[in-house]
Amino acid sequence: MPAHSSNPGGASRVRRRALLGTAALVVLVALAGLLAFLTRDARGPSTPAPHSSSATPPPSSAAPSASPPPQENHRALPHPPKMHDPIAYGKAAAAALWSYDTRAYSQQALLSALRGWMTGEKKYVDTASVAKLVPSPALWKQMADNGQRAKGVVNEGHFPDSFTRALQDDPGAITQTYLYAVTVSGKQSIAWKGSPAGGAESRVTTLAVQCRPSSPCTLAGVLPAVAP
Repeated sequence: MPAHSSNPGGASRVRRRALLGTAALVVLVALAGLLAFLTRDARGPSTPAPHSSSATPPPSSAAPSASPPPQENHRALPHPPKMHDPIAYGKAAAAALWSYDTRAYSQQALLSALRGWMTGEKKYVDTASVAKLVPSPALWKQMADNGQRAKGVVNEGHFPDSFTRALQDDPGAITQTYLYAVTVSGKQSIAWKGSPAGGAESRVTTLAVQCRPSSPCTLAGVLPAVAP
């Protein structure tokens, strides 16, 4: 452990190191706050936020139809890749989170598929942060009536600046959790019946990705705020 310096430069370096050490744990801190929600039922009264878009069409004005649920097309569901690069995995996960197809599978099938992307380590996983990005069952039904679907396209992914500086200052700080903060930017294209071109909106998010040396990367959760 480094000795405390009595000169101003040394004190400044110690203070900076402490701040960077805190930044290195930004993923854990953010997830710790979100984990409080796990003590409540993730399917409780609060409605998960849908993929928001100004291009989303209004609910159909026609009388409600008892249309059967779509035949599950498991090939259309997002399947996690096996890779050991946290940035590459973060980009793949973001594309999966920004994509859906109400014509091909149910809301529950999508939730189940996304859980397959997540780490099995209960101490670090935050499934609620991912579930909040999936439209609620009621909204999903309205979207399915319109044949709504979306495709996420990733433009770029990187470690946030504060996270990179922290790793450079203390590379060993991450060896307990192997959690990496990854910020991904891109766009989400949405289409529906009568409007195959639809519209597109920019997307940016920061993910917590776990990449242990002995196993492929997994998703730990989605941070509540974007880290540049």
